[in-house]
Amino acid sequence: MITIPALYKIYQQYPSVQTDTRALKQGDLYFALKGPNFNGNDFAQAALDAGAAYAIVDEPPASPNERILVVKDVLSTLQHLAKHHREQFNIPFIAITGSNGKTTTKELVSIVLAAKYKTYTTQGNLNNHIGIPLTILRVHPDAEMAVIEMGANHQKEIESYCLYTLPTHGIITNAGKAHLEGFGGIEGVRKGKGELFDYLRAHNGTAFVMWDYDYLQEMSKGIPHIIKYGTTHATVTGKVAQSEPFLSVNIESGDPFTIQSKLVGAYNLPNILVAVAVGQYFGVGNEAIQSAIENYTPSNSRSQLMTIGSNSFILDAYNANPSSMRAAIENFAALKGNNKVLMLGGMMELGPESLQEHQQIIDLIKKYHWKAVVLVGGDFRKLEHPFISLENSAAAKEWLANQHFEHTSLLVKGSRSMQMEKVL
Repeated sequence: MITIPALYKIYQQYPSVQTDTRALKQGDLYFALKGPNFNGNDFAQAALDAGAAYAIVDEPPASPNERILVVKDVLSTLQHLAKHHREQFNIPFIAITGSNGKTTTKELVSIVLAAKYKTYTTQGNLNNHIGIPLTILRVHPDAEMAVIEMGANHQKEIESYCLYTLPTHGIITNAGKAHLEGFGGIEGVRKGKGELFDYLRAHNGTAFVMWDYDYLQEMSKGIPHIIKYGTTHATVTGKVAQSEPFLSVNIESGDPFTIQSKLVGAYNLPNILVAVAVGQYFGVGNEAIQSAIENYTPSNSRSQLMTIGSNSFILDAYNANPSSMRAAIENFAALKGNNKVLMLGGMMELGPESLQEHQQIIDLIKKYHWKAVVLVGGDFRKLEHPFISLENSAAAKEWLANQHFEHTSLLVKGSRSMQMEKVL
């Protein structure tokens, strides 16, 4: 069995790690992970044939090969190697978690820091027990900052990520109604997300805290260094200047300035404020902060504003939970115009509260006037309501194609598994 220090020496020679043979490049290290429906060990030889320098496996090959390294468990080896790599750095490692907005926050924080520092960050949504160690191992020796996104759907998950990320700074965007099934209700969500603050509290860390949220004030108690952001009573304060079509924010603390973003929705205010707070804390100038945020264009179905013909779409189909769904509906209702169509997919992982949460969304929708409302799949199908009910996104796409809308605004949102982006 190879030791972590010995494996690290190999990694230093070949500092590119891959877990998917289809994405292999010459000189990569291939880690043969296992899942419910696949066994990476079966592809070790194929990885070497495709150009991998070494394959790391936990099932010995039929015939010995000096380029196939056997370990007890590939996943834990990957995580331990990431920790060993992390320990070589004496730079800020900023961890970000939360129920909503963590990816947008990660993007904004990293582009603001990149205006002054060599910054490495989570690519896409590699924010789980595999993605986080891969992200850490992609931090090169020239790094001056690292920004790591942490997703979680049950307790003790964030705690485990902190053990190899070793964050020096942290952000919890919020703790809302997401993954209620795995966390066991809203208190469980706060306990689970709060594991990041627990780590910072125990390791002389720094937290950036949205001071408008009483529960985050409570959760952050005892952390040695707290930087507050919010609409009032904070180090960095700001308010919505306008939110149509895009969000503009007046930063009111210090030397005031205005950021005219390409983000949709007033619910992105905290995401912008924390990016400003992090930037200012690390000495990035206001002009550089402003320029970085103003030049950021959201992608990947996250609050994207799209124009197709004479119609405008807010595509927010990357994910959905009761908190983000409510915010998106209320924001959409507040926008100017009468021709508004809602196309909403079901919300997942809500456990025994799922029917009640879907009913509350239906009750919210009824408070406003809409041109049309389409509710797609999930537990929306189990409830009585006066709106159009469709089975899946394919049916929703067909419905939309038959409407021939003109000069209409549409909000398309749903949980990842609903694939509501297919409507477009």
